[in-house]
Amino acid sequence: MKQQIKLSDHFDVKRMLRFTMPSIIMMIFTSIYGVVDGFFVSNFVGKTSFAAVNFIMPVLMILGAFGFMLGAGGSAIVAFSLGQGKKDEAQRQFSLFVYAGLVLGFIMAVFGLVFMKPVAIALGAEGQMLEDCILYGRIIALASPAYMLQFEFQTFFITAEKPKLGLYMTLVSGVANMVLDALFMAVFRWGIVGAAVATALSQFIGGIVPLVYFFRPNTSLLRLVRTKYVGKWMLKACTNGSSELMSNISFSLVGILYNFQLMKYAGEDGVAAYGVLMYVNMIFIAVFIGFATGLAPVFGYHYGAENYDELKSLLKKSLKVIGICSVAMLVFGEACAYPLSYIFVGYDASLMSITLRGFMIYSFSFLFAGFAIFGSAFFTALSDGVTSAIMAFLRTLVFQVAAVLVLPVFFELDGIWWSIVVAEVMAVLLTVFFMVIKRKKYGYW
Repeated sequence: MKQQIKLSDHFDVKRMLRFTMPSIIMMIFTSIYGVVDGFFVSNFVGKTSFAAVNFIMPVLMILGAFGFMLGAGGSAIVAFSLGQGKKDEAQRQFSLFVYAGLVLGFIMAVFGLVFMKPVAIALGAEGQMLEDCILYGRIIALASPAYMLQFEFQTFFITAEKPKLGLYMTLVSGVANMVLDALFMAVFRWGIVGAAVATALSQFIGGIVPLVYFFRPNTSLLRLVRTKYVGKWMLKACTNGSSELMSNISFSLVGILYNFQLMKYAGEDGVAAYGVLMYVNMIFIAVFIGFATGLAPVFGYHYGAENYDELKSLLKKSLKVIGICSVAMLVFGEACAYPLSYIFVGYDASLMSITLRGFMIYSFSFLFAGFAIFGSAFFTALSDGVTSAIMAFLRTLVFQVAAVLVLPVFFELDGIWWSIVVAEVMAVLLTVFFMVIKRKKYGYW
């Protein structure tokens, strides 16, 4: 039986991969929710409903973004307290962040129910596409409390030294989503309602079951206990996790802008093609996010314990792993562009052509994205939320917005596909800049 890996251990590459693999798989399965919905909606309901799901998805991701903020920002604080030996304080901090996430989830659910229709209209949806956006969006919004908790617990399971338990939980909810999608759409023929209900139910599994686990006595480092509101903890968590919040909100806003540009240059087919790219992108990027968030508590722990030699070692090994994965993903993306496009939209020749062309260009972004994602998560782990937020803001909003507005003017539809590649290159240059100027302050170089 393999010995459990602890935050205080020395990490070689093998141990690093063992420790982060559950987090990587968790993120992949979380991403698969949308992918499975997209596959069944596209093939069993039609491309109008498929475009509607992709059109409203950025709005739904904003609702869950606060869970990422509290999970990433809060786990760095909890890990830091554990590194200092303050276990009781870490328990109270953990409890506060979870309870706050639950309350925020209910607020987001109400917001989604009330404003889903006016938001969809404002974004330009109309006709059947508008009706599908409202129906799908409102059902998903109802699950916002569980959706937010699910994102939080993905990180807190790692901080609690139970990454495998978090993995198992995500696998169960992910498989449930796939089975329910097949049952509700392929068998019962519930259409887009079936897709939304399947995803909502799987999110309840991923969010509520861990809540019960941490409420009961357990063998992890963390348990939900009585706590009180401490403003400085919440402020620190929100500031520290602001990069994750910014990344998710910016990603959603940019997605909305992409859809607007695609409607202009390619119509409904362009939105559907972009949806396919986003599904594949979510899975590929999930590997980098899972690796970065999986190691974040380790960085936070050793920074709190002032183990600077271990920080240097972790950083060097991490960059090597990301470099190898980046090249592998580019090769895989180019090689699998045709079969992956065919799986989703092979039934429509024109849509297939647009998707395949976009895929071949978009895949180059995988060569750069991992370094920028890791850089932002790294500074979050060191409790430098300001630097992390600046990096996330520029990468996910400023660079992408500038690129997607300018490049199509010269290259039309191809310019939209190249936008993400250009934005990621600029984000890597920014990451290198901050890594260099902050190296002495944190002692990782």
